[in-house]
Amino acid sequence: MAENNTRLGIWLMIATTFVFAVQDGISRHLAAEYNVLMVVMVRYWFFAAFVTTIAYRKAGGIRAAARTEQPILQICRGLILATEICVMIYAFTLLGLIESHAVFTSYPLLIAALSGPILGEAVGWRRWAAIFIGFVGVLIILKPGFGVFAPAAIVPLVAALLFALYGLLTRFAARKDTAATSFFWTGVSGAVMMTAIGLNYWEPMARPDWIWMITLCFTGAFAHWLLIRTYEVAEASAVQPFAYLQLVFVSFIGVLVFGESVEANVAIGAAVVVCAGLFTLWRAQAKAQAKAQEEA
Repeated sequence: MAENNTRLGIWLMIATTFVFAVQDGISRHLAAEYNVLMVVMVRYWFFAAFVTTIAYRKAGGIRAAARTEQPILQICRGLILATEICVMIYAFTLLGLIESHAVFTSYPLLIAALSGPILGEAVGWRRWAAIFIGFVGVLIILKPGFGVFAPAAIVPLVAALLFALYGLLTRFAARKDTAATSFFWTGVSGAVMMTAIGLNYWEPMARPDWIWMITLCFTGAFAHWLLIRTYEVAEASAVQPFAYLQLVFVSFIGVLVFGESVEANVAIGAAVVVCAGLFTLWRAQAKAQAKAQEEA
């Protein structure tokens, strides 16, 4: 049964990364035509409605989902994720999908590096070595010192840092709150923030682009549902390595739809970052297994 669940979880994670890649492609198209803040605001309206509907259908309803002893932490998580989405979509307009995601894949390394000071977790020398090698990969992508480095390349790195911080705060919040509570606060607090900011940047949207916007909203909700199902049927450590396939799917969309190209330094640097990230995941899994055996 466990093997079948793991296999199903892997396929669900692959589907999740594909849907997220499609969502990023649509976001890139809309952000090229309209203000990023407005695009993210409309997306968050649907996201908030989605998490509220899920909360309403569960035992205890919305009141149970919203109950938390750490509202400040939950609100900060939601605001950080909303900011990260804005920054990342802005990066798409500056650098395109491929280079933005190549840099963004460094976020697991940032989580590993920051887990010590933020969560108090021990990070051994092997993981520190992987983190260092991973950031060498990021430097290969950015090519500083060769006369072609653009400050815009820092934008997806900022998005990766924000997403890593969001991930760490989510793990911190999980010590007291359920996943349903964190999910609810993520959607609602982000929607409030984006509405307060995004209404000032409202632009009339062409009818065909409204179709794309509606598709973006549905793909966002569907991707989150797939991700929830993934973690319901399989352990995170078993399926997480397959999350890197989003970079592959995004690259196909970037090349085939937007006419982007895969530069040699981006491909090499991304491969280094992914390998370093996979190693940190493996070390974390090995450490957890060793701890479980000691406690047994």
